[in-house]
Amino acid sequence: MNTRIAPRVQAAGTHSKSVVWEHFKLPGKRPSTFDFVLEDRRVAIAAHAQSSASMLWQVTRVEPSDLGTVKFSWKLPDLIQYADVSVPEFDDSPVRVVLAFEGDRGNFSAKNAMLSELARLLTGEELPYATLMYVWSKTRPAGSVIINPRTDRIRKLVVESGNGKLNSWVDYERTIRADFEKAFGEAPGALMSVSVMTDSDNTQSNTQAWYGPLTITAAKP
Repeated sequence: MNTRIAPRVQAAGTHSKSVVWEHFKLPGKRPSTFDFVLEDRRVAIAAHAQSSASMLWQVTRVEPSDLGTVKFSWKLPDLIQYADVSVPEFDDSPVRVVLAFEGDRGNFSAKNAMLSELARLLTGEELPYATLMYVWSKTRPAGSVIINPRTDRIRKLVVESGNGKLNSWVDYERTIRADFEKAFGEAPGALMSVSVMTDSDNTQSNTQAWYGPLTITAAKP
């Protein structure tokens, strides 16, 4: 299900290190494509989705006390015309930065426990205790928190909205703990993985985007 792709890129947990992104393919989905390029003189991941969905991910571990900020950037030529990240039938996004967290799965509802077991059977990976996605929405205002209708353990935080910043790099530095607490109303557990995802399978459309390097910085003592 997971295949390594090269070349190596710079990323960081509590310490900077060179790692290999892994291409995580979703069962029953046509995979998106990811390539490492220079875009406007930046080292970038070029993502292209053609009625497809998949992600690049890195396994990591950052303890709750060490959670500081996540820095990332992306560039979009256009948004997906009919996409709406709050509606399951149209839940596509040209860019997502995804943080997955550890926690007590004993607190899962029966529905979430079933979904976690299903995910394990299909992909070999359990549903994370909590998943926070940073997204760019065509219509939802920045700052909105959108709860995934299939499971409340996945929540999306809109960090960009509308067409105003298309065709240029947009840079972000987000405080992980504050964003998690805003989205979930509880303190985060350890960070387990980071991913980038570009998908257009629900709207059966074509989309492309570029991601700059993604860095996790430890909290200051």
